[in-house]
Amino acid sequence: MNVARPVKLNAIDIRPVVEGDIAQLVLLENESFETDRLSLRRMRHWVEASNRVFLVAGQQDEVLAYCLILLHKGTQLARLYSIAVSKKAQGLGLGKKLLLAAEEAASDQGRLYMRLEVAQNNYPAIELYRKIGYVTFGSYRDYYEDHQDALRMQKRIRYIPGNLLSRKTPWYQQTTDFTCGPSSLLMAMAGLDQSIVPKQELELDIWREATTIFMTSGLGGAHPLGLALAATARGFGSEVFLNQKTPLFLEGVRSKHKKDVITVVDRQFHARARREGIKIHYRDISQVQLEKEFNKGMGIVILISTYRMDDKKSPHWVTVTGFDDKCIYVHDPDPSASTQIEIDCEHIPIARSDFDKMSSFGGQRLRTAVMIKKK
Repeated sequence: MNVARPVKLNAIDIRPVVEGDIAQLVLLENESFETDRLSLRRMRHWVEASNRVFLVAGQQDEVLAYCLILLHKGTQLARLYSIAVSKKAQGLGLGKKLLLAAEEAASDQGRLYMRLEVAQNNYPAIELYRKIGYVTFGSYRDYYEDHQDALRMQKRIRYIPGNLLSRKTPWYQQTTDFTCGPSSLLMAMAGLDQSIVPKQELELDIWREATTIFMTSGLGGAHPLGLALAATARGFGSEVFLNQKTPLFLEGVRSKHKKDVITVVDRQFHARARREGIKIHYRDISQVQLEKEFNKGMGIVILISTYRMDDKKSPHWVTVTGFDDKCIYVHDPDPSASTQIEIDCEHIPIARSDFDKMSSFGGQRLRTAVMIKKK
């Protein structure tokens, strides 16, 4: 007769996952969750993946708990994806010990924040997270397969900033592949004027007003002057920082016809901006000035290259939501990776050194930002 070994916390080792753990991990997953389970295929994927922290806690050759943390490329953000403790090991504080170890591992890989979502009625888990420093910053309706709501929680895992400056800005997800600019502008406007509710009709209206017609692939993206004109038409004061006077995004298309069309559109935007009195600063904008303008109450939409986040050399608009001594924070309207959800795209902390590189696009090192203010 097999006799189960007693579990003692001081006899439990915490270590990185190995391939030989997969079978036990699946059994633990099925024991721990009735819905939203990781399948064998997904469990194997995360064991083999590199963009994660995956720790297991065990006693000799037995896996008693695991903790899976996702590390989002190009940001200072980590997210608790899943944590489970065997029923035979519950009540020993193993979940807390495992999560703290995972936080330390994520911090060692340069992450400053850990985020998570938890069922709103999972009171023991919520109490644990609060005791070790997590604070609630939002919620999801009907989040889980069983239609439970979820709380969103966050913890600074590396240091406490002394000068965090942020603005409450609603997050909005773009509804097409090519409307990051309009969606980012909508968020910036809504952050300054609570009467503005981001919605698809406005998103598409602004795209029609601001589009460059063609882009690196597919339909056109937003021109900075087009976004400024759209904001001006909706009662905001606008100005643009732009470090080149030549037509934008020409290097993204090959045919002469498309280049000619983009050139005409660029010329039209400049002419309309002059008529509307939109100030254009033909120079780079520094992080110091970005922070200064934000502190003065300006909404900021800035163009970045997504290469450091998703390995794609695409121009992408985001909304600036805050600053501290280490990071610049942005709302990204596009949860592009299959594992990303809203919590991964709000107030994304980007290291200042990385931000300088990300906010330069293409061979011509295009840098541009649109500033808006309430009149």
